[in-house]
Amino acid sequence: MACSHRVPAITKQPVVELHFEWTKNKLLPPTPTLSDGEKALQKIEDRLLNNSLGSPVQAEVYFPRLIVPFCGHIKGGMRPGKKVVVMGIVDLNPESFDISLTCGDSEDPPADIAIELKAIFSDKQFLRNSCISGERGEEQSSLPYFPFIPDQPFRVEILCEHPRFRIFVDGHQLFDFYHRIEKLSAIDTIKINGDLQLTKLG
Repeated sequence: MACSHRVPAITKQPVVELHFEWTKNKLLPPTPTLSDGEKALQKIEDRLLNNSLGSPVQAEVYFPRLIVPFCGHIKGGMRPGKKVVVMGIVDLNPESFDISLTCGDSEDPPADIAIELKAIFSDKQFLRNSCISGERGEEQSSLPYFPFIPDQPFRVEILCEHPRFRIFVDGHQLFDFYHRIEKLSAIDTIKINGDLQLTKLG
């Protein structure tokens, strides 16, 4: 089965160059009015987000809403010891959402997918797979428990190690996914789609 059947295509739109790139197909909600002290605290928090995706979210944009579907660049690609963090809130009546690390953002031909994480709420499954040269690999589904709750926040961490990715949700390790792409630095893009709101990437 081709990659595009499992990872919805993301319409190419103008992006903001901040190492984070997001589509501008929706308007941001009104920015809350902050006192000088609150602005200073927010800038400190933003500076602390010095992370695996490169630069922190633009400090002068307070409480940004990251738009789904999301496509962002991972500065320098993946390497052992590097971590990608996705924080968000599950929609009230979700069907599914997916988080993928890919080798670029090409749609035709589709970029290779190093790891695709797909949460399916009807079956309470958290599936993982890859797609290389248009061919999907063996899907993995074993899971100690389903970690996501509708209308509740979550934190997914994807830690890259030499032989594998280690996946944590809300601080608990759920499973490992062994690398199917040898050149880790080629894994330089994150794509997120489905029934969730993004609050922060790291």
